Amino acid sequence: MTADLDELRRLRRARDRMDREYAQPLDVPALARTALMSTAHFSRRFREAYSETPYSYLMTRRIERAKALLRRGDLSVTDVCFAVGCTSLGSFSTRFAELVGETPSAYRARDHDDLRPLPVCQTMAVARPRKGGAAEGRGGVRGRADSEKPPPRPGA
Repeated sequence: MTADLDELRRLRRARDRMDREYAQPLDVPALARTALMSTAHFSRRFREAYSETPYSYLMTRRIERAKALLRRGDLSVTDVCFAVGCTSLGSFSTRFAELVGETPSAYRARDHDDLRPLPVCQTMAVARPRKGGAAEGRGGVRGRADSEKPPPRPGA
């Protein structure tokens, strides 16, 4: 089933709200109200339209912003966690590592001089968090190229 244009506009309104208000305490029921939908319908239709859940989209926005703050180097990981709207340092660190491929502390400590000459719009595109941990300048999780397959596990 494809969404009609009005429904897509309402989904976009909720997505735009996540982009703007990522640091606010947003939850799926509040976002569903923004889209004028029930919570279940909103979650289902958002996933169909954007290929990820509303929560996943919001967390990706938060991690994207966290990366920018960590690159500055003047805030602690805890400060960054709360600045982007996360309330649990453990959940933030886990999600960051899943999307970026390294911990927030390791990312903060790493040299980011290669991104400094880029315009902000290009930096955002290059540094955008992606599932599977594809961090900028590296392929795959923990630097493994996507084409490399891990060795088979014994007995698998």
